[in-house]
Amino acid sequence: MDRRHFLFTSLGGIAGSAVFRRSFGDATGPFERAQSDVRPLDLKITDLKTFLVDGGRDENFVFVKLYTNQGLTGLGEGTLASKGEVVRAGIEAHKRYLVGKDPTEIERHWRGMFIGPRYRGGPVLMSALSAVEIALWDILGQALGQPIWQLLGGKVRDRVRLYCHEGYLRRISHREKRRAASDEEALDLWRQKKEAGWSCVKGGFYPGGHPMDHRASIRRGVEHLSRVRDIVGPDFDIIVEAHGKPTPPHAVEFCNRVEPFRPLWVEEVTQLENETLIESRQIRAQTRVPLGTGERLTSRYHFAPLVAERLVDVIMPDVVHVGGIGELRKIAILAEAFRVDVSPHNPQSEVSTLASMHVCACTPNCTILEIGSGQDPFWQDLFFGGHFSVDRGYAALPSRAGLGIDLDEKIAAKYPFQAKHWETLRTADGAYVDR
Repeated sequence: MDRRHFLFTSLGGIAGSAVFRRSFGDATGPFERAQSDVRPLDLKITDLKTFLVDGGRDENFVFVKLYTNQGLTGLGEGTLASKGEVVRAGIEAHKRYLVGKDPTEIERHWRGMFIGPRYRGGPVLMSALSAVEIALWDILGQALGQPIWQLLGGKVRDRVRLYCHEGYLRRISHREKRRAASDEEALDLWRQKKEAGWSCVKGGFYPGGHPMDHRASIRRGVEHLSRVRDIVGPDFDIIVEAHGKPTPPHAVEFCNRVEPFRPLWVEEVTQLENETLIESRQIRAQTRVPLGTGERLTSRYHFAPLVAERLVDVIMPDVVHVGGIGELRKIAILAEAFRVDVSPHNPQSEVSTLASMHVCACTPNCTILEIGSGQDPFWQDLFFGGHFSVDRGYAALPSRAGLGIDLDEKIAAKYPFQAKHWETLRTADGAYVDR
């Protein structure tokens, strides 16, 4: 067949196909349909409302709802310890920008809200931005009828491994619980967690004391860890929480003394978030135990040097403080390049839990997720029953469109903001120290 005959035949086939469609209706196959223009969603943001909810104990939870012209609403969270009213103001400052915008342009709006005001970053502004970003993803997922993890590339695992805290001993009221009053009660909690099927639990092994005494804290923490290890056995994963209390020299001593008990990692062994990384390098150079940190970092730019130098083995970004779902995913991808695992920090409500779970579902190095809220009856009421299931330390992937839950505004109104007094530790001379 010569070139002219080939072109004639091809064009004739195309023309014939067009005539066939005009004469006998649309006979397009999957390929043709895939190449056609998509139908626009025609979504616009019409309103933004914030909700401050007394969560009991020392916290108020901060939520935002975005409303659209098609009745879809998106839910987000910006809870920040002791800063609820300030974060609420930060969220509401975005309203004049967002109303009238297309909520599906998530990356564009994130960048606009981040760089637009010129002064950027920090825990308050990033928590406010996180709340809005999570709500935008919730709207997009609902509009497309898919869970967020599906929109982020699909699942890489069938379920998400969780770890819980050593916990509380007894419920006092609807939202109040009592911590263990003795070492024996505390040890019994570890027995209970293992019997319930958990394979990883985090405990506080650097007690503060009144006044704060680092030598006593190290001694008591190591003794308690030794007894816990005897109870749970050699293969149970223990996360050792120091909560940033030790000074660098005490951190080195503490890490070296807990190493024989094989913790999964030692968390916040000192103020590892310092931007000069001097403490991080010192601790890394003088210890061998796995280290984890990051719950108080608020930007991918803070995590970059930690992972690039492998100063820690696990990073713990919080979806509510680092800028939301998209930013948590970017931080995890950055960490993956340096073979650093990610365990999202998650002591907030079920909004934070589900937002984190969507990222864990589709991100290879998000290997385990903290769960702080659990299935507390309070959250069940606040979120129309909630929607995630936990079985023997694993959660099923979220299966509803979008985030997967909604806030009951009537229940939220029953628990209005309550001013909470912060407190921290003191040394014997009365000076404040990290808690």
